[in-house]
Amino acid sequence: MHRTAYSLVATDLDGTLLRGDDTVSDRSLAALARVAEAGARHLVVTGRPAPRVRPLLDGLGCTGLAVCGQGAQVYDAGADRLLWSVTLDRELAETALGKIEAEVGEVYAAVDQDGVDGLTLIEPGYLMPHPTLPAVRVGRRGELWSEPISKVLLRHPDLTDDELAATARAVVGSLATVTMSGPGTVELQPCGITKATGLALAAEHLGLSPGQAIAFGDMPNDIPMFHWAARGVAMANAHHELKAVADEVTLSNEDDGIAVVLERLFGGD
Repeated sequence: MHRTAYSLVATDLDGTLLRGDDTVSDRSLAALARVAEAGARHLVVTGRPAPRVRPLLDGLGCTGLAVCGQGAQVYDAGADRLLWSVTLDRELAETALGKIEAEVGEVYAAVDQDGVDGLTLIEPGYLMPHPTLPAVRVGRRGELWSEPISKVLLRHPDLTDDELAATARAVVGSLATVTMSGPGTVELQPCGITKATGLALAAEHLGLSPGQAIAFGDMPNDIPMFHWAARGVAMANAHHELKAVADEVTLSNEDDGIAVVLERLFGGD
């Protein structure tokens, strides 16, 4: 067995473990198999809600835990149930949206509903940044609040993601946590909830500590996870804010960047 200091490997999905076509390369799958053979655990830590992660976890053969919804959900893939979840108060979400729109004009919103079968609802004008993910279009914004939600997704017709996120952080305050998790993806989630809070809960459940963890990511929403883990590895395609706090920068998600590092740590063929 190849010995390594890490017994927990935490990976983001989009832009990190997944290639642009939503697949995982054979090389990455083989590297993750070596992680499992060494007795270490692989945890997916993603902004995607549990229902949008389930098919990917099936493809990876994951039957354990996954951190979903930017840390708002700890999902047990084998049992298809949430071990833990926290929702974003819908009145606070509406208030936060109003404050943002007072600054930047109209934004387009979507929500991820809570639960293992929660839907992604999108209001008129909102374009899904990831067209492969299923969504249900509603007729007006008020319909977004019909069921408990884990987060709100925002897009602006003119502002960049960085500009929208910066303005949202400035005006939202303690109403919600603002994250940027990918191109066209600025999000509001429950205050204080991050990938790190969800990962910490999952790790505690597994009896693992931050000192045993290595994390991989590509966007600013991965920064808390990098601060939590002993080592943070950014992809070559990562946002500059994440690269600035990374311990290492590997190759891109298209070039098996995760596998390169895992083969070094856990051995490879």
